[in-house]
Parts: sequence; structure tokens; C-alpha cells
Amino acid sequence: MSTTKLPSQAADFPAWYVEVVRRADLAEHGPAKGSMIIKPHGYAIWEHTQRALDDRFKATGHENVYFPLLIPMSLLDKEADHVEGFAPQVAVVTHGGGEKLEEPLAIRPTSEAIIWSTYKKWIQSYRDLPLLYNQWANVMRWEMRTRLFLRTSEFLWQEGHTAHATADEATAEALRMLEVYRQVAEDVLAIPVHRGRKSAGERFPGAVETYCIEGLMRDAKALQCGTSHFLGQNFAKAYDVTFLNADGVLEHAWATSWGFSTRMVGAVIMAHGDDAGLRLPPAVAPIQVVIVPIHRTAEERATVLPVADALRADLAAAGVRVRLDDRDQHRPGYKFAEWELKGVPVRIELGPRDVAAGQAVLVSRLGGEKEELPLADIVGGMAARLASVQSALFADALAYREANTHEISSFEAFASGVEEQGGFWVGPWCGDGACEAEISAKTKASIRFLPLEPSAPGGACMHCGQPGTETATWARAY
Repeated sequence: MSTTKLPSQAADFPAWYVEVVRRADLAEHGPAKGSMIIKPHGYAIWEHTQRALDDRFKATGHENVYFPLLIPMSLLDKEADHVEGFAPQVAVVTHGGGEKLEEPLAIRPTSEAIIWSTYKKWIQSYRDLPLLYNQWANVMRWEMRTRLFLRTSEFLWQEGHTAHATADEATAEALRMLEVYRQVAEDVLAIPVHRGRKSAGERFPGAVETYCIEGLMRDAKALQCGTSHFLGQNFAKAYDVTFLNADGVLEHAWATSWGFSTRMVGAVIMAHGDDAGLRLPPAVAPIQVVIVPIHRTAEERATVLPVADALRADLAAAGVRVRLDDRDQHRPGYKFAEWELKGVPVRIELGPRDVAAGQAVLVSRLGGEKEELPLADIVGGMAARLASVQSALFADALAYREANTHEISSFEAFASGVEEQGGFWVGPWCGDGACEAEISAKTKASIRFLPLEPSAPGGACMHCGQPGTETATWARAY
């Protein structure tokens, strides 16, 4: 671990992010351009996120499946809107086994094409519906400008793909899964998010409606944290997926898709980190509590280590993810800095005097406060302590978002404000895509979301002056 000070967030947030990812051993660049090697500490954060999602998927009646990585180009070509949206990012395999392939194979940028061509075989009657399936997979989108976790050519995610008998059922499904994403973002990752709809210009290719959750990072830029799409009958029509309804009439199935990816590891870093490194929510922290024994002699080590190990065992038995850092090659100060950088929520310091007194020193990663506690009280109170850390991180992130949310009084105020301050900017918009594009070109900001339920904003569009039809929230974003 480097002992040089991290760049400060205020001075250079991108450099801070890069250094935290590197020094906290979260990930590194792979040998192929745009690829990423996720290291154990980073992957464990994803595993806990994945588990939280998967438990909720199963609780809402979904089953996991797996579809192939390679998609014949003829399948991708059947959905014109889909291809148009992803064509610049699609990687294509043209040779295999030393020979040119008869048909090129796309490496999945997403799986609607191969899944809906398969659903054609699985769906004949309304009795076959709904299909509620999710897949955990990697996808590839050929990105020109990459940043670890946030935007890489290959990344990990889950993608849900469901088929329904009616539009209402499909819409309800898309919104239900959006709520699952909100729960995981807020209750597990401690990131406050807004739920909303994307504008037509920001929708997923082929979607009738795209719903999203949007968070605000510590550099006052927005991050799309998850999306859920009502696809209408577009993919069913493209792949001729039909069924006989209860009245014996043949119709096309109604679809949704929804995805949540490893970019959320980046979101955890940027929403909670400080100038000392990570501050991890206990719900996803690979190590929730670290015990650092303090000793100078072999005799002191023999006194402290058994007590520290017994405390570790008791915490582990209580369901706490705990690590005893008994490495002799590093001094306690080095260990303190390392675990602070890696975001461990609670540190326990235990020396010979503490053992003699039957106590230990607990240090909070959030505020750095130190508290002496009897050893007998540590295990029983740890669950509440970790829950308090989880709540405090969410409250801190929420306060930051609220302090960086602004009402738009004029286009000039918005343009200068989003440039100088960042944050969310809320105001009436006319609903016209051309106006939206002009605003984005002038300010580098985009509409992050519209309200789930459209309502008159009660004012004129901040840019063109036409009557407002939507209340739009704008921001510069990743």
C-alpha cells in the first residue's frame, strides 16, 4: 500500500477515484483495451450486492437462466431499433478455429435478441405466461473512453427479461423491478436515488418506456444506477413471439427488461468515499470489523493474540464479517491506514493494557471517534453499531444530494450553475426532443429523469419559452 496521501476530492476528483480503486485493491485494467480485472476486495462488494438483488428477484417470483455469449448477427439485425442503438458498441467475432465464420457472431451487448428468439419456442398460449427470468452474465460494449467500474468494454451485470400477456402486467413488472433496484441502492448500498422516467432521447433502444434510478456522486455529477424497461411488443414482433390469449385470439407478447451492473461498485466509492479512501456500507463491506492487535514483544503478543482471536470467533459466530489482522510484518499504524483506506466500518484496537482491563478500543471509520468498551459488550452491540453506520452513510449522502439540488429560475442561471456547481437542476421543459438536444449541446447536461407520473410543471420551458409539459431534472452525468 502506498503511504503517499491521496489526491483530495475537491482538488481532483477523477484522480482521487483512480487512486482509491488502485490503492484499495478493488480493480485494475486488463491487458485488452477497456477490460477490467476485479480484485477480491472489489469483487466481494459486488458479491454482496449480487446476493441482495438475487434474494429479491427470487422473492418476487423470478428464476435464473443463462443464455449464450455469442449471438448470430442475423438475430441482432431483426430488431432495427435495437441494432441502431448498439451498433457502434457491438464487438463481432468473424473467425473461429482458424477459419472465417459463415455468419459473424456478435458478443452480447445485451441479450434481448437471443432471448426473444428463444421465447418464440417457449410461448404458445397465455398459460405459458408470464415468463419471469433473470440472467447473471458479462456483456461487452466497445467503449472508447473507459473508467474502472463506471464504464468498461466488458462488465458484469444481471439482466431480467420477462414476457407477459398484457401491457398492464408488463408495465407493473417494470415498475416492480425498479422498486427492487431502489431498495438495493438505498437499503443495501446506502445511496439515495430518485425514481423516474427517461426522456424519449434517453430511452433504451427498442423500449416504449425506460424507468430509472439516479444518484448523485460526491463530485456533484449524476450516475444512472439502474434501469427497467417496458418494451411493449417491439421485441415480440421482431421475433414473432405470439400466443393464443384466453379468448383464443393470437397476439404478440408484452415484454420488460431490466439491468443493474458492476458500475454500482463505482457508485459506492463515489457516493461515500472521503479524502482518506473508501467508506463502505456495512451491508456490502467485505470486512465489517477488523481487529488490530497491538504488541511490541513476543510476550505481549502471546497475551494479546488469544484474546483477539477469541473476540474474532465470537463476532464471526454472531454473523459479523470480521478479520483479525495478525500480520507481524506491518506496524499497527500501517494497518490502521490500510483498513481506513479500504473502508472497513469498525476497527477494534487491542493491546496488553486493554487485555488487562478487559476492554478494547473501537474506532469508527465514519468520524474516527474512539470508544473504550468492555470486551463482554462488544459482540452483543455490534449489529446495532453496524446498522447505525449504514444509516449514517445514507443520511450523509442524502444531505449532500439535497444541498446540491436546485430549482431552475432561468436558462442562464442553469447553464452557469451546472457548470460551476454541478448537482441536480429541476424545472419545466417543453417536451420537445430538439429543445432537449440544444440544451445538452450548450450545457453538457442531460435530462436524468422525468417524474414517474407526468404532471404539468406550471411554467414555461427554461430554454425555448414554450409551455412546459414535463418537470425535468437535469445534471451532468457519468
